[in-house]
Amino acid sequence: MEIAPKPGKDVPPKKDKLQTKKKKPRRYWEEEITPTAAGAFPGPPRNKRNPELFPQQPKNTHTLKKSRISKKPQFLNKSRERTNPKPQQSLSGAQDPFPGPAPVPVEVAQKFRRIDRSKKLPHSKSKTRSRLEVAEAEEEEISVKAARSELLLAEEPGFLEGEDGEDTAKISQADIVEAVDIASAAKHFDLNLWQFGPYRLNYSQTGRHLAFGGRRGHVAALDWVTKRLMCEINVMEAVRDIRFLHSEALLAVAQNRWLHIYDNQGIELHCIRRCDRVTRLEFLPFHFLLTTCSETGFLTYLDVSVGKIVAALNARAGRLDVMTQNPYNAVIHLGHSNGTVSLWSPAMKEPLAKILCHRGGVRAVAVDSTGMHMATSGLDHQLKIFDLRGAYQPLSARTLPQGAGHLAFSQWGLLAAGMGDVVNIWAGQGKGSPPSLEKPYLTHRLSGHVHGLQFCPFEDVLGVGHSGGITSMLVPGAAEPNFDGLENNPYRSRKQRQEWEVKALLEKVPAELICLDPRALAEVDVISLEQEKKERIERLGYDPESKAPFQPKPKKKGRSSTANLMKRKRKVMEEEHRDKVRQSLEQQSLKKKKVAKPVGTRPSALDRFVR
Repeated sequence: MEIAPKPGKDVPPKKDKLQTKKKKPRRYWEEEITPTAAGAFPGPPRNKRNPELFPQQPKNTHTLKKSRISKKPQFLNKSRERTNPKPQQSLSGAQDPFPGPAPVPVEVAQKFRRIDRSKKLPHSKSKTRSRLEVAEAEEEEISVKAARSELLLAEEPGFLEGEDGEDTAKISQADIVEAVDIASAAKHFDLNLWQFGPYRLNYSQTGRHLAFGGRRGHVAALDWVTKRLMCEINVMEAVRDIRFLHSEALLAVAQNRWLHIYDNQGIELHCIRRCDRVTRLEFLPFHFLLTTCSETGFLTYLDVSVGKIVAALNARAGRLDVMTQNPYNAVIHLGHSNGTVSLWSPAMKEPLAKILCHRGGVRAVAVDSTGMHMATSGLDHQLKIFDLRGAYQPLSARTLPQGAGHLAFSQWGLLAAGMGDVVNIWAGQGKGSPPSLEKPYLTHRLSGHVHGLQFCPFEDVLGVGHSGGITSMLVPGAAEPNFDGLENNPYRSRKQRQEWEVKALLEKVPAELICLDPRALAEVDVISLEQEKKERIERLGYDPESKAPFQPKPKKKGRSSTANLMKRKRKVMEEEHRDKVRQSLEQQSLKKKKVAKPVGTRPSALDRFVR
């Protein structure tokens, strides 16, 4: 049956879709395809898969179905890919010009490795050996990932470089402030506080907050970047030192009589009367230990997580007012009036080491962030740099016209020394290298005598406390430019700080593990193992490791269960032990027979006491 067309407009016949379709522009990775004879661009067929990218499988073969529960790849596909590797292709058909992961230089990856691959693995049990091999493989993988992520650390430290013949020490702070951007220029400021000086100051671990205390009782804490004041109080007592604890929410103040703990609102939380006449404070962040030294000559370790005094050591060196910590191994360095520097740990009642540094008393001590170099200054006007890697020998020395009363190291190895109302800064070759004492890198004169120095973490800023107040100096190239956001994040919120605090408490290092070489904790004490083995042999009367352990043969019919195997092993061990004891008793009886009296002698009442 034919249907007549509707009356009205004549509908023209539809054109072919392939003819009317516009030509698709060719991409740079696609090959040029010549059009067909009719001048049309055929293009890929619809609703059909590309046979080149998706090859068809024969119909009669059994294929492995993908599990809906497990997302692991099938073993058959793995074997095929290994035997017939094909270049990776995209949907467009282009090949990757750089297949596989990007190569990592060996020198860069070596910097992040902690396991010495040059040492061979000990001949131990197979299970222990396999664990060591797995740990080495994981460590190598982590070092490669860290080397790759180092490319993201785009910030680099920048130093002042003078023109030909120009001395950088003559560049003033006003010139530096004028040359830098507005945000960096705002980091240089002066707080004129003549009524309550001189001042001691301390930066928080993140470098965002600043706390300072004056000799006449003025205590304040603020966010020095935004200049927002957190708290300000007057304790009506002399303040000798001030320290932030594990976060900016807690503040330790060494007052004239006792040690006091305040929060960031200025509210007194604790008064620790066992720590009296405190002169200096130090806080060990990974151990949660607050260290104090006093006029009475005692070095005290206070665990702030539980509020317990871990150790109270008598240094037997008189008044203690020179103290610093080694950030590498958490060892406390004390300077004494006889020119020596002693190294202390809470696990030992005696100093770990003593170093003779000066002919006169020690005025200041500082240790760099790598723990390899120590700077000391004494009454003999000498400034010395010592090597702490076992030799304890001076690397360089310099005589100053006026002795340095305060020293401080930056994260990048710069050394600042306060001499009267002048601050000199010396620079070295970089992080981990000792500073060069030939000529100063920067010099600045203050309005009062220096009473405290500290470099701000992650900022090119040096905080100076003096008799006239607080001064924030700009020191280009002083700090580490890249910070770890999971460890010390200057921009963390309150919630992030609380979570970090919980994690830090769970990962707290015990105070007993503080020693000179922290790498020795991961090594095996061979001498103690040998001594323990000898004592065990003397106690048992035989060497239990001289003979291979008994391994029972497997039996059938359910007689090789774990309980039966353990019973058979225990039975053999008891028999061997019984034989050893029997042999030792026979040897003792033979010795008694040799010592016995000759035949024919009359028995005596005293024979019962003969052994």
